[in-house]
Amino acid sequence: MRDRTKARRPGTWRIGLVGAAVTGLMMLAGPAVAANAAEQPPAAVGAVAQAAASPTTLRTGLVSTDENSPKTDFFFAGFISYKDKPLEGVVVKIEGNGFSSETKTDAEGSWKLYVPKKATYTLTVDESTLPKGVIVKGESASHEVKFGLTNTAYINLFLGAGERVTQSFASQLLTRLVNGINFGLLLSLASMGAALIFGTTRLANFAHAEMVTWGGVIALIASTWWGLPLWAALAITMVAGAGLGWGMDAGLWKPLRRRGLGTVQLMIVSIGLSLALRYAFEFIIGGGTLQLPGASPTPMQLGPISLSYIDITSMVVSLVATLGVAFFLTRTRIGKATRAISDNPQLAAASGIDVDRVIRIVWSLAGLLAAVAGVLWAYYRPGVKWDMGVQMLLLIFSAMTLGGLNTALGAFVGSLIVGIAVEASTLWIPSDLKYASAMVVLIVILLVRPQGLLGRKERLG
Repeated sequence: MRDRTKARRPGTWRIGLVGAAVTGLMMLAGPAVAANAAEQPPAAVGAVAQAAASPTTLRTGLVSTDENSPKTDFFFAGFISYKDKPLEGVVVKIEGNGFSSETKTDAEGSWKLYVPKKATYTLTVDESTLPKGVIVKGESASHEVKFGLTNTAYINLFLGAGERVTQSFASQLLTRLVNGINFGLLLSLASMGAALIFGTTRLANFAHAEMVTWGGVIALIASTWWGLPLWAALAITMVAGAGLGWGMDAGLWKPLRRRGLGTVQLMIVSIGLSLALRYAFEFIIGGGTLQLPGASPTPMQLGPISLSYIDITSMVVSLVATLGVAFFLTRTRIGKATRAISDNPQLAAASGIDVDRVIRIVWSLAGLLAAVAGVLWAYYRPGVKWDMGVQMLLLIFSAMTLGGLNTALGAFVGSLIVGIAVEASTLWIPSDLKYASAMVVLIVILLVRPQGLLGRKERLG
């Protein structure tokens, strides 16, 4: 009896086999469920405020995507509607990092685009596929998009009534040329000061970037924190700029020159000084961007050219300062002594020129020019930031080298070329790469004329 009862019970191995099969099916179903869940767009993915105002708007199922694009773990998605109605057939494109893809919105206004990796891309809405009289709000139908902490990003695209005004290539080129001249003129103030320092001391001063930032910081403190009128703040800024140059030479560079330090050692010291001053500025004004009074005024339209009164004032101030430097170098005794020291400091000292005194005046003049450039740069950006001068440093050295290292007027010419190249290049390359165009111009010029445009050939060895 005992043996027959045992034979009728199912074997434990059968129970284990059934359990293993059920577990395997659950494991296989898991990724599919997860993938289906990943396809569901969130509730507040919208192109208009309607998406946020209607929390019950949930879309389930797959959205329109590019069938020719491979499915990856990374995608952008969204929903486009206008006046609470989804728009079907709107073309959405994604480009960047050597990849491009496009799709159309489905009947519910949804779209999705897969990309090969997490990076920054340019998202463009083809406005010709929108209803007549409807555009994407903002200056352009294209803007940069990037991922957050996850592998998916849902983009809000807001539409509005309007008409996109486009310019011809000639109008765009003219506008870029004017903007380039404006930028080149303010860049020339800093470049001429750095060129004067290099010509008299052979020092490539990396701290010149902080001398530019110093001008913006002092103008901010005097005008915004102290509440002084702008003209008084600018006067204080000029005095503070000249004082910084005088103090740097008296307290640091002259003692180091007397100790006989070489140019490489002095350059390394200037890098350390640059870092120290930069983070001192961050401690004083913080890490954000602060605006000077009257920043971002309404521009005036002069044909295709858009200029504000600050732009015009900046160009006038830069031209007057440049003419003042030219007069100083060619018509005054100190200016002629500066040129003599730049040509041959030993011969200048032997002829009775007080080299240290002239160098001190050059540092003060360079500090003044850098401070004025800092104020103009703060209005051009716009805003004062603790590291704003560093953004100009490479361009300053490029302009100096392009025009000729030993001549301030060469730095002026180099600055104009760099400024125009930087602004005009955005017609063909992304704006993020516009500063690289200055390097291309520099390399081309130096291959043809190594001493720079206004520099003189020198014997080596």
